[in-house]
Amino acid sequence: MWLETRCDFDFEIPVPTPFVLMLRPRSGPLQWIAREEYRLVPNAPVTEFVDVYGNLCQRLVAPPGPFSIHTAAEVQTADALDRAPGAPFVEVQALPDATLGYLLPSRFCESDRFNLMATEITAGQWLGYDQVAAIEQWLRERIEYLPGTSDVPVSAVEVNQRGSGVCRDLAHLGIALCRSLSIPARMVVGYLHGLQPMDMHAWFEAFVGGRWYSFDATQTELRGGYVVVGYGRDAADVAIYNQFGLPVYPIRHEVGVERIDGPA
Repeated sequence: MWLETRCDFDFEIPVPTPFVLMLRPRSGPLQWIAREEYRLVPNAPVTEFVDVYGNLCQRLVAPPGPFSIHTAAEVQTADALDRAPGAPFVEVQALPDATLGYLLPSRFCESDRFNLMATEITAGQWLGYDQVAAIEQWLRERIEYLPGTSDVPVSAVEVNQRGSGVCRDLAHLGIALCRSLSIPARMVVGYLHGLQPMDMHAWFEAFVGGRWYSFDATQTELRGGYVVVGYGRDAADVAIYNQFGLPVYPIRHEVGVERIDGPA
């Protein structure tokens, strides 16, 4: 399917303020970026780099006063995401080097705290994909999805204690549970067509059967319409913007995803 994505920020900047943004989706096996728009008002010099996770990031210093960021893209993405029941567990010694970092505990995914719990959740499942699917279903049934209730990332331990959270929080707990079973898992941030309420979205991927598969406990079923913007170990790696110096918060933030016939 073809989608048009849009993300807009308005700020009031008190002093020159450094930003690092992650707002450009990148073409890959499951999505093709046909057209992009990236506008800053007022204009400011920008440099771009690729971070250690392969994400496109932009550096700039926002000038004092009103400052707006507008991004849009026309993206061809999968009509449906792959499911692979029975896809096998990959032993650690056989994992690709690039996946090994996604086995370790991270700031918001304390996987060293969840082995017993993950073993109980996945009891009786074939090792690999079916274990992750059981974790996804457990999250769907046991952790209440409450969009818009938190702007501050919380860790997997906290999410488990609360029994509720936003999409990012459910992903953190799913990632921690997978890693505790020696299954590489990573956070994904981007867009989802039809998400209600509309906002940036987070889900997770697990490496089984020799490739990454998507899982999203916030949705009743996995469907097409996902657009990836960034990958990382957890929310600390995939913030769509980081601002440094005096705290600055957006006075307006709007996200849109619409289905289109094709690139304009």
